Amino acid sequence: MPGFRLLTHHVGKVLTVSTLIGITGGSLVLLQKNEWNISTLGLLRFGRAAKSVAVCVADYKWNLRGLDPKTDKYWKVKSQVGQHLGALEYLLPVEYVETMKVLHSDAPQSPKEDLFKVIKEDLGKDVDEIFTNFEDKPLGAASLAQVHKAKLKDTGTVVAVKVQHPRVKAHSVVDMATMELLVHLVSWIFPEFNLIWLAEETKKNFPIELDFYNEAKNCERMKELLSYCDYLKIPKVYWDFTTNRVLTMEYCEGAQVNDVEYIKDNNISVNEISEKLGELYSEMIFVHGYVHCDPHPGNVLVKNTPKGVQLVLLDHGLYQTLTDEFRLDYCKLWKAIIGTDMDRIKKYSERIGIGRLYPLFACMVTARSWSAISKGVDKLEFTKSEEEEIQNNVSSYLSEISEILNTVPRQMLLIFKTNDLLRGIETHLKTRAMASSFITMSRACLRSIFSHKRNKCQTWLCRLHTTIVEQYYLFMLSAYKLYLWFRETPLGHHLTWTQDATVIEFKLNSS
Repeated sequence: MPGFRLLTHHVGKVLTVSTLIGITGGSLVLLQKNEWNISTLGLLRFGRAAKSVAVCVADYKWNLRGLDPKTDKYWKVKSQVGQHLGALEYLLPVEYVETMKVLHSDAPQSPKEDLFKVIKEDLGKDVDEIFTNFEDKPLGAASLAQVHKAKLKDTGTVVAVKVQHPRVKAHSVVDMATMELLVHLVSWIFPEFNLIWLAEETKKNFPIELDFYNEAKNCERMKELLSYCDYLKIPKVYWDFTTNRVLTMEYCEGAQVNDVEYIKDNNISVNEISEKLGELYSEMIFVHGYVHCDPHPGNVLVKNTPKGVQLVLLDHGLYQTLTDEFRLDYCKLWKAIIGTDMDRIKKYSERIGIGRLYPLFACMVTARSWSAISKGVDKLEFTKSEEEEIQNNVSSYLSEISEILNTVPRQMLLIFKTNDLLRGIETHLKTRAMASSFITMSRACLRSIFSHKRNKCQTWLCRLHTTIVEQYYLFMLSAYKLYLWFRETPLGHHLTWTQDATVIEFKLNSS
């Protein structure tokens, strides 16, 4: 195939040259639009990113020199070099997590004067014509925008005003081109790490996150879908003062969900927080197929109320809509995992697009070891030894993980991200060991599966039978949850429980 390789080589060169020309030309335009601020210079930003990538690639190549990629030694050395490739609290050392946490709500800030220009351009009025008491210190600053507390001048209503950093859109054009080029380059140098999916997903999702008008619509839709969750608070949108770059919302009290000191001082149960957060996202994923995909601690507030714990969900810029086919297959995969049905785990992994790597896929979905999945994740609590086992082994499977991420349907990628963020919160709250959290997921799975069955019924008798069976299994779930609670009481600890003598051995083997 020499002709094909030659053609591929020439196409690659054309793409590289075209990208560099685009970056150069775009740089001049962006400099002019941004008052010749050198930080917007495309070639400078490209150079910084390219330098970082070059250092990482050189580090890998030097340490892996002379090693055969087919040997265990190659992967062991690669594991040692690459243990910094993430920032997940339940997977990686705390030093990396602490370094990256600033991006949640304490990222570098834009001067208030620059934000005022954005408000003036988008709303057509000076800030003091719309707001009073526009506070200098932001409530939070992330990579795309920062939020300030203010009052509406006409009504005196306290609001939170989210304003996009003025040069984000200008930078995004250059940064996306840079990322795309460098990801292709790294994938060429290290074929076993195909990260093209990362560039594609970022390129698709980033413009959506930059559109605050779209975020406002997501906010309203989610409020309507989950109106029955009385513990959930979603801020009201003030449409008259909302544009693509400015979002004015109801100001909500509360502390970040990982603020352990606030939680302790206000006598809030971390188990209740974890359970409600799990229930909330189970409803989104399994029942509605419309998922808020950025539940990092800066976007989830917690507050104690007379009715119990209230969760406040912020930043509705990134959502994933699941197809009914994928949603039901994902439900049945979880149903099989909780029921330790290995044949069905394989079956529904294959339906989602995973073949021989289905055990690793199940581990990625649950963030549990294959040993725990085989014995029952709803029975075995997540232990320190299992956590260490996962941390020690994850870097050994980077190539296979990369293959899975490049193979699964794109809607699965944001589900992975959402699951990881939720587990990070659970890890910080020290509630990951709660086996009962799987019961909450099971309830949502069952409701979704039986709802689908009911919709396919042609007669009222079929619908009645389906509803009766559904209620039976929901009752069994409630009973099993009660058993798990009793097992942790002092009396429960004094009793001897065996696998065969359990009061209720719940299995999702039907339907």
